[in-house]
Amino acid sequence: VQLQASGGGLVQPGGSLTLSCTASGSIDNIDNMAWHRQAPGKEREWVGDVTSGGRAAYADSVKGRFTISRDNAKNTLYLQIPNLKPEDTAVYYCHVDLPGGRRYWGQGTLVTVSS
Repeated sequence: VQLQASGGGLVQPGGSLTLSCTASGSIDNIDNMAWHRQAPGKEREWVGDVTSGGRAAYADSVKGRFTISRDNAKNTLYLQIPNLKPEDTAVYYCHVDLPGGRRYWGQGTLVTVSS
């Protein structure tokens, strides 16, 4: 199973991005899909996740601003980030949980918010 994250880049404060994470390989079903981020000099933190049924949960730091969604037909996870702030600068990682307790991580996509 491989995960390919994309959509990061350099954005000015107030801009927006949509990150994607697509899983490929031997996949029958995907349980939870999640985003994490790691800012420079900080530990990786959970951003939020979405169940196979589409129920999303968010960290308090992003709740009300970030939106997580998924397309089960495409095995793809999304993260919409409007109104970007400098403190959103981080490498964003995705992971998927497969039946049997297997977890796979993507390689990360860098988001830099700067004027």
